[in-house]
Amino acid sequence: MLGTAAVEVDVGATRVEVRPTNVRRVPQAGEAYDVVEIETDRGTTTCRYYEARGARSGVVMVGGTGGGFDTPAQGLYPRLAKDLRNDRIGTLRVQYRHPTDLVESTVDTALGTRYLESQGVSAVGLVGHSFGGAVVIQAAANDPAVRAVVTISTQAAGTEPVAGLAGRAATLLIHGDADPVLSHRSSEEVYRHAREPKRLVVYEGAGHTLDEAAESLYVEVKAWLLKHLPGTLV
Repeated sequence: MLGTAAVEVDVGATRVEVRPTNVRRVPQAGEAYDVVEIETDRGTTTCRYYEARGARSGVVMVGGTGGGFDTPAQGLYPRLAKDLRNDRIGTLRVQYRHPTDLVESTVDTALGTRYLESQGVSAVGLVGHSFGGAVVIQAAANDPAVRAVVTISTQAAGTEPVAGLAGRAATLLIHGDADPVLSHRSSEEVYRHAREPKRLVVYEGAGHTLDEAAESLYVEVKAWLLKHLPGTLV
């Protein structure tokens, strides 16, 4: 169980303390995931948990400002979540309570990482699309268990903590050079501030959701997670 100990999150000059009050896990007939509802004094964060029994590594995936359980690259998130179980990696997809609020979305993501840790996970990877790129960088800065970060079509705003991940979390940045929503220069800017290990991939002709490069992107993301999460192999 997650427990009732307060989870503290710092985002810029804002510090938030959130206290879980209850955690419910509800199996879903015919689905590869269970629904996990983390009730707190700030509201309920809803997740989809793809359990891998005996997993010591886990991945949290988040979307953009559209909210819900959105995913880029033609179903990247559910596909990865199902496949990573074969590598003994559990996955949690997190739905934001307030999908345009960086602080609250970071809180949701931090609650997700803490839930995985309560399930025996000791090393975490984070994957975020668009606005979610800034969210996962903020969440990584708040949790020393994070070993790998992947941003897809990220914004630059709110990503300042990326430099502080040096030596702890490996950062992969992916963008399309035909993105009409957020220029690939955003990922290039974050890459300049990031420290090794880091990698930047820009797909020619790909838009904001990178559907045009979905298969190659899947390979890149999975390989990065397997390489940088302890106990896994490419």
